Amino acid sequence: MGIVIKQSIRGTLVNYLGVAIGFVTTFFIVTAYLTQEEVGLTRVLIDAAILFSSFAQLGTSSSIIRFFPFFKDEKAKHHGFFFWTLIVPFFGFLVFLLVAKCLQGTIIQTFSKNSELFVTYYRFVFPLSLFMLYQGVFEANANVLMRIVVPKFVREVGVRIGLLISYLLYGFWNIIDLNGLVIGVCITYFLAALVDFFYLLTLGRISFKPDFKIFTKPLLKNILFYTLFLLLNAITVNVMPLLNTFFLSAGMGLSFTGIYAIANYIATVVEIPNRSLNAIVQPEISETIKNNDFQHTEKLCKSVSLHLMLSSALIFFFIWINLDALFLLLPNGEQYEAGKSVVTILGLAKIIGSTLFVSSSALNYSKYYYWSFVFTVMLTSMAIALNVLLIPRMGMDGAALSQLISYLVFYLCLIVVVKIKINIGIFSTAHLKVLALMAGLVLLNYLCITIFQPVFYKLPCSHTAAIFTETIVRSAFILTVSIIVCYKMSISEEVNRLIRKAFRIHPTVNH
Repeated sequence: MGIVIKQSIRGTLVNYLGVAIGFVTTFFIVTAYLTQEEVGLTRVLIDAAILFSSFAQLGTSSSIIRFFPFFKDEKAKHHGFFFWTLIVPFFGFLVFLLVAKCLQGTIIQTFSKNSELFVTYYRFVFPLSLFMLYQGVFEANANVLMRIVVPKFVREVGVRIGLLISYLLYGFWNIIDLNGLVIGVCITYFLAALVDFFYLLTLGRISFKPDFKIFTKPLLKNILFYTLFLLLNAITVNVMPLLNTFFLSAGMGLSFTGIYAIANYIATVVEIPNRSLNAIVQPEISETIKNNDFQHTEKLCKSVSLHLMLSSALIFFFIWINLDALFLLLPNGEQYEAGKSVVTILGLAKIIGSTLFVSSSALNYSKYYYWSFVFTVMLTSMAIALNVLLIPRMGMDGAALSQLISYLVFYLCLIVVVKIKINIGIFSTAHLKVLALMAGLVLLNYLCITIFQPVFYKLPCSHTAAIFTETIVRSAFILTVSIIVCYKMSISEEVNRLIRKAFRIHPTVNH
């Protein structure tokens, strides 16, 4: 687990560099120079492209992780495995391009009333989908070769810089119009896919020459069946988080989608450790399950679940206690304040997803992977029903709540089946320590508010300055306490090792 933690930390650092760029883009450029409707347009175009590409992949990204161990051979350049990862998704793209063209009339009719701007730029979804499709495929290939940092840098940093430049050209320098902005978004993802492709070539470990001899009849049958399953299961991983965007755009308009997009961006910070850790650990889970080493798989799953629960919960907590200051800092923040409760609800949903996602990986890479289809149908049906029921009554909060409820039910059912079928649990007593830590921090925050606010709000400065000063001091104090308590509780030896290294604590110190 030490190697995994080390690599995931590097990936997480890249993620947070991307978050810093995204923070500047979202909070000082997008909200300042784009209208809510334009924010909603860029969000729904990107989400539509993600939706389209997730189906067109035909499960390639997950298949790469599951079946690479069967092709793995450095000397033979992995039997031309890379060639097949190019061909399969391209075929899927052509099929779903035809399906999308057939459904174009229905899609236009659905969005024309409240989101006419999306209808105008709908055609850009297709090239954007193609670029996203292959960026994901190239990234998955790099993951199984244990090279996650560069593709992650491209996704988290490179893409955000490209989008930032596009927004500046449109809103700040007024060099391009809205049409140019949309084209700029497409070019950004094209360049990202291109850089990932050339990076794979530099590794010198891939081949475009297919090796047909490697395909035994049982392996081919397994690949085809698994691909069909993943096509359906793509709903769980990629489609579910996007349903809210489409329901809000169609039912309430792009302005509400824009507010929701900003709130969702803030909440997305919670799951950043999940992206890095799961990216590097999934190949290892696949390998251990292939070798029937379920004891090691369970140990790995418990460790991943624990560290993601701790990191995501702490990140969410510090976002939550600083929400007022965050929206006060936001340009035109008063227009986006309606998204505060959305941040809270989605943040809780992302904690659940981060903590329990590893159970989905364990099931998907086992021989019982087809069980996920049952949960996929259940999850999607529940999400659609809840969106239809709650959005008319609660608006954006209803969209967020539908995701939270759906995720909670889905993952609770999933972990039960994983335990029954492959006897792998993901919880330990350390998870209870995390819950105790978070409960204590919530109480500490309320105590600090009652003590700090009366003092800082009487300072001879503006009310805004007083709010920021109090927030910074309170957050710094609580962060210090949380590090000390986490260390003393010994929630995780890996975390304690990092704390000792960061603060130069001698390892023999009695704690």
